[in-house]
Amino acid sequence: MDLLALLPPFVVAVLLISASPGPAMLLIFRQAALRGWRAAVPTVLGLEAGLYVWALAAGAGLAALVAASEVAFVVLRVVGAVFLVYLGIKAWRTVWRGRTRPGDAPAEAEVSITPPAGRGRWWTAFGEGTVVMLANPKAAFFMIAFYPQFVPASRPLFTTTALLAAVQVLIETAFYLSLAAVVGRTGAWFRRPRIRRRVDAVSGGVLVALGLRLATTTR
Repeated sequence: MDLLALLPPFVVAVLLISASPGPAMLLIFRQAALRGWRAAVPTVLGLEAGLYVWALAAGAGLAALVAASEVAFVVLRVVGAVFLVYLGIKAWRTVWRGRTRPGDAPAEAEVSITPPAGRGRWWTAFGEGTVVMLANPKAAFFMIAFYPQFVPASRPLFTTTALLAAVQVLIETAFYLSLAAVVGRTGAWFRRPRIRRRVDAVSGGVLVALGLRLATTTR
């Protein structure tokens, strides 16, 4: 079957995958809700950079080696789990620091102003997104199972996988940034100190739970 004929079902599959809940969606939602649309941009780009690296690894056969290696699987699982738990605890620390401050401002003025993201914060968010994607052994299994379905036998595996991955990155980037824009429009409400603490508390709990779940993941 020609690659163009496989492109529509590929796009549909990517959209369904993008809309599925998980660490990526949670990180983007939290950044957009608490810091605005621009703060979510590096997180999205970091996640997509990690995804593209995994796709290239799948095209080169490296993802299959990682999936087949027990040591690599365990290392990635532990690193990914520890990092997700770290992000969850980081969110909880924000809640704790907020509660140690004097009483909240009146409801009319109960809006926390978040300063614009500096270069250091930009790269931190980018790095968090990249690590979350790369330190997930499930990504290796997904890539080696997903892309071969859309690579015609007559096409070179690596080049075609790289091309399809670029299409996926473009689609997911547009989807996630659109989601971040929608969430960011309600940012004033989310950035109220009381609501912000609740978002941090819930997102921290979910990240820790996802980390513990990843830690106990088996093949």
